[in-house]
Amino acid sequence: MKIDLHTHILPEKWPNLKERYGYGGWISLHDHCNGKANMKKDGQLFRVIDQNCWHPPTRMTDMDNTGVTVQALSTVPVMFSYWAKPEDTLDFSRILNDNLNETVKKYPRRFVALGTLPMQAPELAVAELKRCSSNLGFKGFQIGSHINDWNLDAPELYPVWQAAEEEGSAIFVHPWDMQQDGRMKKYWLPWLVGMPAETATAFCAMTMGGVLDRFPNLKVCFAHGGGSFPYTLGRIEHGFNVRPDLCATETKRRPRDLLKNVYTDSLVHDPAALKFLVDVMGEDKLLAANACTFLGLNRSDFEDIAG
Repeated sequence: MKIDLHTHILPEKWPNLKERYGYGGWISLHDHCNGKANMKKDGQLFRVIDQNCWHPPTRMTDMDNTGVTVQALSTVPVMFSYWAKPEDTLDFSRILNDNLNETVKKYPRRFVALGTLPMQAPELAVAELKRCSSNLGFKGFQIGSHINDWNLDAPELYPVWQAAEEEGSAIFVHPWDMQQDGRMKKYWLPWLVGMPAETATAFCAMTMGGVLDRFPNLKVCFAHGGGSFPYTLGRIEHGFNVRPDLCATETKRRPRDLLKNVYTDSLVHDPAALKFLVDVMGEDKLLAANACTFLGLNRSDFEDIAG
Protein backbone atom coordinates (compact mmCIF):
# COMPACT_ATOMS: atom_id res chain seq x y z
CA MET A 1 0.00 0.00 0.00
CA LYS A 2 1.30 3.46 -0.95
CA ILE A 3 -0.06 6.36 1.10
CA ASP A 4 0.36 10.01 0.10
CA LEU A 5 0.13 12.32 3.12
CA HIS A 6 0.29 15.77 1.59
CA THR A 7 -2.60 16.25 -0.83
CA HIS A 8 -4.87 19.30 -0.88
CA ILE A 9 -8.49 19.22 -1.99
CA LEU A 10 -11.45 21.61 -2.11
CA PRO A 11 -15.21 21.22 -2.36
CA GLU A 12 -16.52 21.74 -5.87
CA LYS A 13 -18.59 24.60 -4.50
CA TRP A 14 -19.34 26.32 -1.21
CA PRO A 15 -21.54 29.24 -0.12
CA ASN A 16 -20.79 32.85 -0.97
CA LEU A 17 -18.90 33.63 2.21
CA LYS A 18 -19.01 37.40 1.85
CA GLU A 19 -22.79 37.19 1.82
CA ARG A 20 -22.84 34.57 4.58
CA TYR A 21 -20.60 36.50 7.00
CA GLY A 22 -21.00 40.10 5.87
CA TYR A 23 -17.39 40.98 5.00
CA GLY A 24 -14.72 40.16 2.43
CA GLY A 25 -11.35 38.44 2.42
CA TRP A 26 -12.68 34.97 1.64
CA ILE A 27 -11.70 32.60 -1.14
CA SER A 28 -14.29 31.62 -3.74
CA LEU A 29 -14.16 29.20 -6.67
CA HIS A 30 -15.27 30.30 -10.13
CA ASP A 31 -15.31 29.48 -13.83
CA HIS A 32 -15.26 25.67 -13.84
CA CYS A 33 -14.37 25.03 -17.48
CA ASN A 34 -12.19 22.59 -19.45
CA GLY A 35 -10.87 20.93 -16.31
CA LYS A 36 -9.81 24.23 -14.70
CA ALA A 37 -11.24 26.62 -12.12
CA ASN A 38 -10.18 29.95 -10.65
CA MET A 39 -9.68 30.50 -6.94
CA LYS A 40 -10.40 34.18 -6.28
CA LYS A 41 -10.08 36.45 -3.26
CA ASP A 42 -12.36 39.49 -3.34
CA GLY A 43 -12.65 39.08 -7.09
CA GLN A 44 -8.88 38.92 -7.70
CA LEU A 45 -7.32 35.75 -9.08
CA PHE A 46 -5.45 33.79 -6.42
CA ARG A 47 -4.68 30.54 -8.23
CA VAL A 48 -5.83 28.44 -11.18
CA ILE A 49 -6.46 24.85 -10.13
CA ASP A 50 -7.06 21.63 -12.03
CA GLN A 51 -10.16 19.47 -11.82
CA ASN A 52 -8.40 16.90 -9.63
CA CYS A 53 -8.39 19.51 -6.85
CA TRP A 54 -12.18 19.32 -6.45
CA HIS A 55 -13.28 16.14 -8.27
CA PRO A 56 -12.45 12.89 -6.43
CA PRO A 57 -12.97 10.57 -9.44
CA THR A 58 -10.38 12.55 -11.42
CA ARG A 59 -8.12 12.46 -8.38
CA MET A 60 -8.44 8.68 -8.14
CA THR A 61 -7.52 8.29 -11.82
CA ASP A 62 -4.35 10.28 -11.14
CA MET A 63 -3.67 8.12 -8.08
CA ASP A 64 -4.02 4.95 -10.13
CA ASN A 65 -1.66 6.33 -12.76
CA THR A 66 0.99 7.11 -10.13
CA GLY A 67 0.56 3.98 -8.01
CA VAL A 68 -0.96 5.69 -4.97
CA THR A 69 -3.36 3.58 -2.93
CA VAL A 70 -4.59 6.11 -0.34
CA GLN A 71 -4.39 9.89 0.01
CA ALA A 72 -4.75 11.92 3.19
CA LEU A 73 -6.89 14.85 2.12
CA SER A 74 -6.49 18.34 3.59
CA THR A 75 -7.73 21.75 2.57
CA VAL A 76 -5.62 24.34 0.75
CA PRO A 77 -3.92 26.39 3.50
CA VAL A 78 -5.34 29.72 2.30
CA MET A 79 -8.68 28.35 3.52
CA PHE A 80 -7.54 28.30 7.17
CA SER A 81 -9.04 31.79 7.64
CA TYR A 82 -7.49 32.44 11.05
CA TRP A 83 -7.81 36.16 10.33
CA ALA A 84 -11.62 36.04 10.37
CA LYS A 85 -14.12 36.23 13.22
CA PRO A 86 -13.73 32.98 15.19
CA GLU A 87 -17.36 31.93 14.89
CA ASP A 88 -17.18 32.40 11.11
CA THR A 89 -13.97 30.38 10.82
CA LEU A 90 -15.64 27.65 12.88
CA ASP A 91 -18.63 27.63 10.55
CA PHE A 92 -16.41 27.49 7.47
CA SER A 93 -14.22 24.79 9.04
CA ARG A 94 -17.36 22.70 9.52
CA ILE A 95 -18.28 23.18 5.87
CA LEU A 96 -14.83 22.01 4.77
CA ASN A 97 -14.66 19.16 7.29
CA ASP A 98 -18.12 17.88 6.43
CA ASN A 99 -17.17 17.90 2.75
CA LEU A 100 -14.00 15.95 3.54
CA ASN A 101 -16.10 13.48 5.48
CA GLU A 102 -18.50 13.03 2.55
CA THR A 103 -15.59 12.24 0.24
CA VAL A 104 -14.04 9.76 2.67
CA LYS A 105 -17.39 8.05 3.29
CA LYS A 106 -17.97 7.73 -0.46
CA TYR A 107 -14.47 6.40 -1.17
CA PRO A 108 -13.29 4.88 2.13
CA ARG A 109 -10.62 2.70 0.53
CA ARG A 110 -8.94 5.62 -1.22
CA PHE A 111 -9.07 8.59 1.15
CA VAL A 112 -8.65 9.62 4.78
CA ALA A 113 -9.22 13.13 6.11
CA LEU A 114 -7.08 15.71 7.87
CA GLY A 115 -9.50 18.32 9.15
CA THR A 116 -9.12 22.05 9.65
CA LEU A 117 -9.74 24.00 12.87
CA PRO A 118 -10.47 27.60 13.94
CA MET A 119 -7.13 27.83 15.72
CA GLN A 120 -7.44 31.54 16.57
CA ALA A 121 -10.12 30.49 19.11
CA PRO A 122 -8.66 27.47 20.93
CA GLU A 123 -11.90 26.60 22.74
CA LEU A 124 -13.72 26.41 19.39
CA ALA A 125 -10.80 24.50 17.87
CA VAL A 126 -11.00 21.92 20.67
CA ALA A 127 -14.74 21.52 20.14
CA GLU A 128 -14.33 21.00 16.40
CA LEU A 129 -11.40 18.63 16.93
CA LYS A 130 -13.52 16.50 19.25
CA ARG A 131 -16.51 16.58 16.89
CA CYS A 132 -14.42 15.47 13.94
CA SER A 133 -12.56 12.84 15.96
CA SER A 134 -15.59 11.36 17.70
CA ASN A 135 -18.36 11.82 15.12
CA LEU A 136 -16.51 11.76 11.81
CA GLY A 137 -13.59 9.50 12.65
CA PHE A 138 -10.85 11.93 11.61
CA LYS A 139 -7.39 10.82 12.70
CA GLY A 140 -5.60 14.12 12.25
CA PHE A 141 -5.76 17.83 11.48
CA GLN A 142 -3.81 20.25 9.31
CA ILE A 143 -2.91 23.57 10.92
CA GLY A 144 -0.87 26.61 9.93
CA SER A 145 2.72 27.27 10.95
CA HIS A 146 1.53 30.16 13.11
CA ILE A 147 -1.82 31.48 14.26
CA ASN A 148 -1.90 35.21 13.57
CA ASP A 149 0.54 36.62 16.18
CA TRP A 150 0.99 33.30 17.99
CA ASN A 151 3.79 30.90 17.28
CA LEU A 152 2.91 27.30 18.03
CA ASP A 153 4.40 27.50 21.54
CA ALA A 154 1.80 30.06 22.65
CA PRO A 155 0.24 28.94 25.95
CA GLU A 156 -3.16 29.81 24.49
CA LEU A 157 -2.77 26.77 22.22
CA TYR A 158 -2.06 24.27 25.02
CA PRO A 159 -5.72 23.14 25.18
CA VAL A 160 -5.57 22.19 21.50
CA TRP A 161 -2.39 20.13 21.98
CA GLN A 162 -3.91 18.48 25.05
CA ALA A 163 -7.09 17.58 23.17
CA ALA A 164 -5.13 16.22 20.22
CA GLU A 165 -3.00 14.14 22.57
CA GLU A 166 -6.06 12.79 24.39
CA GLU A 167 -7.92 12.00 21.15
CA GLY A 168 -4.86 10.47 19.51
CA SER A 169 -5.12 13.01 16.71
CA ALA A 170 -2.03 13.72 14.64
CA ILE A 171 -1.16 17.33 13.74
CA PHE A 172 0.11 18.20 10.26
CA VAL A 173 1.83 21.61 10.26
CA HIS A 174 1.75 23.44 6.93
CA PRO A 175 3.40 26.84 6.28
CA TRP A 176 1.10 29.71 5.45
CA ASP A 177 0.68 33.49 5.67
CA MET A 178 4.22 34.31 4.62
CA GLN A 179 5.42 37.89 4.23
CA GLN A 180 4.65 38.94 0.67
CA ASP A 181 5.60 42.60 0.54
CA GLY A 182 8.84 44.57 0.66
CA ARG A 183 11.91 42.46 -0.04
CA MET A 184 9.77 39.34 -0.46
CA LYS A 185 7.52 40.52 -3.27
CA LYS A 186 9.70 39.33 -6.18
CA TYR A 187 10.77 35.94 -7.53
CA TRP A 188 7.97 34.02 -5.72
CA LEU A 189 10.11 34.37 -2.57
CA PRO A 190 7.21 33.88 -0.14
CA TRP A 191 6.80 30.33 -1.41
CA LEU A 192 10.44 29.50 -2.20
CA VAL A 193 12.09 31.06 0.87
CA GLY A 194 9.27 32.07 3.19
CA MET A 195 7.62 28.65 3.39
CA PRO A 196 10.75 26.76 4.53
CA ALA A 197 11.46 29.50 7.08
CA GLU A 198 7.87 29.39 8.35
CA THR A 199 8.05 25.64 8.90
CA ALA A 200 11.43 25.90 10.63
CA THR A 201 10.01 28.58 12.93
CA ALA A 202 7.11 26.29 13.82
CA PHE A 203 9.55 23.40 14.38
CA CYS A 204 11.67 25.55 16.74
CA ALA A 205 8.60 26.80 18.59
CA MET A 206 7.39 23.27 19.29
CA THR A 207 10.82 21.98 20.32
CA MET A 208 12.55 24.87 22.10
CA GLY A 209 9.16 26.20 23.18
CA GLY A 210 8.62 23.08 25.25
CA VAL A 211 5.42 21.92 23.51
CA LEU A 212 6.79 18.46 22.70
CA ASP A 213 8.19 18.23 26.23
CA ARG A 214 4.89 19.21 27.83
CA PHE A 215 2.82 16.96 25.53
CA PRO A 216 5.10 13.95 24.97
CA ASN A 217 2.48 11.83 23.20
CA LEU A 218 1.51 14.51 20.69
CA LYS A 219 2.24 13.31 17.15
CA VAL A 220 3.31 16.09 14.79
CA CYS A 221 4.30 16.03 11.12
CA PHE A 222 5.86 19.05 9.41
CA ALA A 223 5.26 19.69 5.72
CA HIS A 224 7.89 20.09 3.00
CA GLY A 225 10.48 17.95 4.76
CA GLY A 226 10.33 20.14 7.86
CA GLY A 227 11.25 23.25 5.87
CA SER A 228 14.76 24.47 6.62
CA PHE A 229 14.81 22.99 10.15
CA PRO A 230 16.55 19.66 9.39
CA TYR A 231 19.21 21.43 7.34
CA THR A 232 19.97 23.97 10.08
CA LEU A 233 19.52 21.64 13.06
CA GLY A 234 23.25 21.74 13.79
CA ARG A 235 23.16 25.54 13.99
CA ILE A 236 19.98 25.46 16.09
CA GLU A 237 21.45 22.99 18.56
CA HIS A 238 24.69 24.97 18.74
CA GLY A 239 22.66 28.03 19.69
CA PHE A 240 20.73 25.97 22.25
CA ASN A 241 24.02 24.84 23.82
CA VAL A 242 25.93 28.13 23.85
CA ARG A 243 23.05 30.53 24.54
CA PRO A 244 20.77 28.68 26.95
CA ASP A 245 19.72 32.07 28.31
CA LEU A 246 17.97 32.67 24.97
CA CYS A 247 17.23 29.20 23.62
CA ALA A 248 16.72 26.93 26.64
CA THR A 249 14.25 29.02 28.58
CA GLU A 250 11.24 26.69 28.15
CA THR A 251 12.91 23.26 28.14
CA LYS A 252 16.33 21.87 29.01
CA ARG A 253 16.07 19.11 26.42
CA ARG A 254 17.88 19.57 23.15
CA PRO A 255 15.71 19.92 20.04
CA ARG A 256 17.16 16.68 18.65
CA ASP A 257 16.04 14.83 21.79
CA LEU A 258 12.42 15.90 21.31
CA LEU A 259 11.86 14.28 17.92
CA LYS A 260 10.45 10.95 19.14
CA ASN A 261 6.91 11.66 17.87
CA VAL A 262 7.91 14.11 15.13
CA TYR A 263 7.68 13.30 11.44
CA THR A 264 8.16 15.15 8.17
CA ASP A 265 6.82 14.52 4.73
CA SER A 266 9.11 13.84 1.78
CA LEU A 267 8.19 16.88 -0.30
CA VAL A 268 11.61 18.51 -0.75
CA HIS A 269 11.86 18.60 -4.57
CA ASP A 270 15.41 17.30 -4.65
CA PRO A 271 16.75 13.74 -4.23
CA ALA A 272 19.96 14.94 -2.54
CA ALA A 273 17.95 16.93 0.02
CA LEU A 274 15.78 13.88 0.60
CA LYS A 275 18.83 11.72 1.30
CA PHE A 276 20.01 14.23 3.90
CA LEU A 277 16.52 14.38 5.42
CA VAL A 278 16.54 10.59 5.83
CA ASP A 279 19.90 10.85 7.60
CA VAL A 280 18.65 13.53 10.01
CA MET A 281 15.14 12.31 10.78
CA GLY A 282 15.46 8.58 10.20
CA GLU A 283 13.78 6.53 7.51
CA ASP A 284 10.86 5.65 9.80
CA LYS A 285 10.05 9.35 10.35
CA LEU A 286 9.39 10.26 6.72
CA LEU A 287 5.95 10.10 5.15
CA ALA A 288 5.57 10.07 1.40
CA ALA A 289 4.04 13.23 -0.03
CA ASN A 290 3.43 14.67 -3.45
CA ALA A 291 1.18 17.73 -2.83
CA CYS A 292 -1.23 16.52 -5.48
CA THR A 293 -2.28 19.24 -7.94
CA PHE A 294 0.58 21.50 -6.84
CA LEU A 295 4.39 21.19 -7.03
CA GLY A 296 5.48 17.69 -6.04
CA LEU A 297 8.51 15.41 -5.94
CA ASN A 298 8.21 12.40 -8.22
CA ARG A 299 7.16 9.42 -6.11
CA SER A 300 9.87 7.26 -7.66
CA ASP A 301 12.50 9.65 -6.25
CA PHE A 302 11.14 9.10 -2.76
CA GLU A 303 10.85 5.34 -3.19
CA ASP A 304 14.37 4.99 -4.56
CA ILE A 305 15.83 6.88 -1.59
CA ALA A 306 13.58 5.98 1.33
CA GLY A 307 12.73 2.45 0.30
